[in-house]
Amino acid sequence: MTVTRKARAKGARELLLAAARDVFVTAGYADANVADIVDNAGSSVGALYHHFGGKSDLYIALYDDYQSRQAHRAARAFRAALATGEDDSLALFLAAMRAYLNGCWEERELARLFLSGGGPPGFELLTRRRFRHWISTNSAMLSEHARPLSDTLVLVLTTLATEAGREVAVQPSRAGAQRFIDEILEIAARLYPPD
Repeated sequence: MTVTRKARAKGARELLLAAARDVFVTAGYADANVADIVDNAGSSVGALYHHFGGKSDLYIALYDDYQSRQAHRAARAFRAALATGEDDSLALFLAAMRAYLNGCWEERELARLFLSGGGPPGFELLTRRRFRHWISTNSAMLSEHARPLSDTLVLVLTTLATEAGREVAVQPSRAGAQRFIDEILEIAARLYPPD
C-alpha cells in the first residue's frame, strides 16, 4: 500500500470515528444507526465495514481511544510527580487520579457515554476486564514507592476514581467540576493518612 493510500485510509477511519462519536453521544449506542454515522462522515457503509466490523466495533474503537488518552493523561501526571521527587505511593496515585478526572471533564460527552452503561453486547465484560487491568497496573506501579498501598486500598481508590469520573462528567461547569475533583482527592487522601 502506498503512503498516499495509507493516509487516505487513516483519514477515512478518523472521519468515521469522529462521526460515530457525534452520533453515539447524541443518540446513545442503542439508538445510533450506521446510516447516520456514514452520512455524518461523508463516507459509505462499505468503508465503515472495511475499517470496522460494524457499529459495535466502532463503539469499542471509540472506547479504546478514549481509554488510551485517559491512561496517557494519568501516566504523564504520575511521571511528572516522580520528576519532582515525589515518592509517596498515595501522592503519586492522587496526581494520576487528578489527571484522569480532569480528562473526564475535558471529554465529558464521551465519559458520560462510556461510564453510564449501555453499549454493545459484551461491552460490560470488556469494561470490567479493563477495570481489573487498571487495578493490577496501579498495584504494580505503586508497590515500588514509599508507603506502598495495599491491594484493597488500590481497589477502593480505583473504584473511587471511576465513580467520581461519572460525577465530574455531569457537573454543570468547569468550576463545579474542579471543586468536586478537589473534594474527592481530599477524601481519598484521608484513606491513607501520612505517618
